[in-house]
Amino acid sequence: MVALDLSFAARDGDRAARARAVTLLLSLLLIIAVLMSLAIGAAGTSLWSTLGALLRGEEISLTDRVVLWQIRAPRTLLGMGVGASLAVSGALMQGLFRNPLADPGIVGVGAGAGLGAIAAIVLAGLLPAALADQLGYYVVPVAAFLGGWGSTLLLYRVATRAGRTSVAVMLLAGIALGALAGAVSGILVYMADDTQLRDLTFWGLGSLAGATWSKVLTGLPIMLPALIAAPFLARGLNALTLGESAAFHLGVHVQRVKNIAILSVAAATGAAVAMSGGIGFVGIVVPHLLRLASGPDHRQLLVNSALLGASLLLLADIVSRTIVAPSELPIGIVTAVLGAPVFLWILFRQRGVLDL
Repeated sequence: MVALDLSFAARDGDRAARARAVTLLLSLLLIIAVLMSLAIGAAGTSLWSTLGALLRGEEISLTDRVVLWQIRAPRTLLGMGVGASLAVSGALMQGLFRNPLADPGIVGVGAGAGLGAIAAIVLAGLLPAALADQLGYYVVPVAAFLGGWGSTLLLYRVATRAGRTSVAVMLLAGIALGALAGAVSGILVYMADDTQLRDLTFWGLGSLAGATWSKVLTGLPIMLPALIAAPFLARGLNALTLGESAAFHLGVHVQRVKNIAILSVAAATGAAVAMSGGIGFVGIVVPHLLRLASGPDHRQLLVNSALLGASLLLLADIVSRTIVAPSELPIGIVTAVLGAPVFLWILFRQRGVLDL
């Protein structure tokens, strides 16, 4: 018995050490991705030359200041926030539903958030002038949050019965929710004028091209509370892997964990969709890869998901703005091309477990 206990302790210690090593590597990857995002672009501005000029006390040209501070810096910060939000939302949903296939985009939550954002863009003119002025830039993020929150709550209600969540019902309900949200979004797009239609078409493919400090200061205050709250749910999500009854007997306030997780997913996904449009597969691919690399413990998984999600989206954004330079490829296309094969691989690995 003692030998067995020591064996389990050693295994847990090895897994914790591996998780810490993964966290360190992902932190370094994020630093590299941030520097690359600031340094690479269609403009000829060089980050290193600008930093050298600052160190030498030389004056920086107006072009370099505009490119680095007004274009690349907010784009980098927004990309970090969106990537971390999508990845953490995926990890939260997978922990809540106890299934690695749960993802805000796959199960319709992203479509609900998108519907809220599209409704805000198309119907913003119907709001009273005083209310529109008071909300300002927050109209679209708040609408996307409400759409994502409603979709997440409805999905959980439909897929859960007697304390157990059905994977098949979850996926089917997600398809239905996504189709319904897509239909209503189509009606709103049909009502849009030419200017709104161009914006919605490019927005639907996903992009960070319109990143400004106003967007950053609008989206990050919604994303950050969700990202900060997520690690505090780790113990509850770990307990939920044993089932809701077992988690309750372990002292976990199950309903509170559910409520905070649903609100966090809605806030993070809603703000990410509102700021960047449709970017898929980040939420399902990142947590699954990290489970393979460092194990299922949410104490490390949630933090590592934020790091890897931010890094991957920054790297995908670099590809999107350089592969067809000086034009720009929508980032949603890049993430779909990279993520779809990984998702098919996940399905292939999980098909025996899912028994769908």
